[in-house]
Amino acid sequence: MRHRIGIILAVVMAGVLFFPGSWGYLRLLRLPAPADQLAGLPAGGGSLISDHHVLLAFAALAGTGLLAGLLIAVPRISPLAAGLPGLLLLGWTGLYLASVRQGVDLIPLRSDPFGAGFEAMLFNGILGAAGLAMILPMFVPSRWRARRAAATGYGQPAGPELADQPTTLLTPIRTTSLVPPAPSPWHEASDPVDPGPPSQAP
Repeated sequence: MRHRIGIILAVVMAGVLFFPGSWGYLRLLRLPAPADQLAGLPAGGGSLISDHHVLLAFAALAGTGLLAGLLIAVPRISPLAAGLPGLLLLGWTGLYLASVRQGVDLIPLRSDPFGAGFEAMLFNGILGAAGLAMILPMFVPSRWRARRAAATGYGQPAGPELADQPTTLLTPIRTTSLVPPAPSPWHEASDPVDPGPPSQAP
C-alpha cells in the first residue's frame, strides 16, 4: 500500500514539474542583454518585488522544489515517489545527449509555455541534475522497509487485532531451590526419649 501511494505521488510530482515548474522556469529565464539595454533584464533592471509575474514564477518554482524535497527527505514516503520521476528525467537527458532531435521531439506541448520551459530545462541540464537528486532515496535500504509502530503502548490494553491471534499454552515447571529452608525460630523442642530402667546382670 505504501509503494502504491508512492506511485501516485510520482505521477503528481511529474505533473507539477512539467506544468508549474516549467512555466515558472520559463518566466524567470532571461537572456543576457547588452550593457546599454536594461529592458531585457527582469523587471527592467529594477526591483523584482513589485513584479507580480516574477513573484508567481518564483512561487511556482519554489513549490515544485519544496514538493521534490519532501518526497526525497521524508523517510515514511516510498522512494518510488521521487525515484520514478528522477529516472524519467535521467532517461530523457540521456536520450537528449544521444540524439538531440529525438529528445526534443518527445516533449509534449512545445508550443505552450509548459513545453517550452521543459525544453529550456532540458537544454540547460536542470532536468539531469534534478533527476540525480531524486533517485538518491532509491539507494537507501531503510526507505524500502515500512516502519511499523508497536501494537500496544505502555499501560494500554492490546488492540482488537491481537484478539484473533492463537494463544500458546505453557506447561508450568516446578522448580526446587538448592538452598535449604531456614529453621523456624518458634518450633518446640521435643521431649527426651526415656531409655527405660537399667538392665541387671544375672
